[in-house]
Amino acid sequence: MNLTILSPKQVIFEGEAKSVFLPGDLAEFEILDYHVPIVSLLRTGNVVIDGTKKVPIRKGMIRFDRNECMILVEEESKEAHEVEEAEKGVAEEAEE
Repeated sequence: MNLTILSPKQVIFEGEAKSVFLPGDLAEFEILDYHVPIVSLLRTGNVVIDGTKKVPIRKGMIRFDRNECMILVEEESKEAHEVEEAEKGVAEEAEE
């Protein structure tokens, strides 16, 4: 599936994913490739992509249709920004 996670300020994640685990407003749930269409609210928690990458979020919503997953979050959590900065640091060290 094509996954996009957006905050009002930036694109937090954009790319391909096989599974996305989400903190739904009533319970946690997982979306796999070719899931039935769904729209849901999200609460504070982690979006887990392919069981390996965690993206902390605040409240938001998800729309999944035609194998396109769009997650809109109210505001990027501080932890998400720290994860992004850490990944940039690791990538820069690998290049050196």
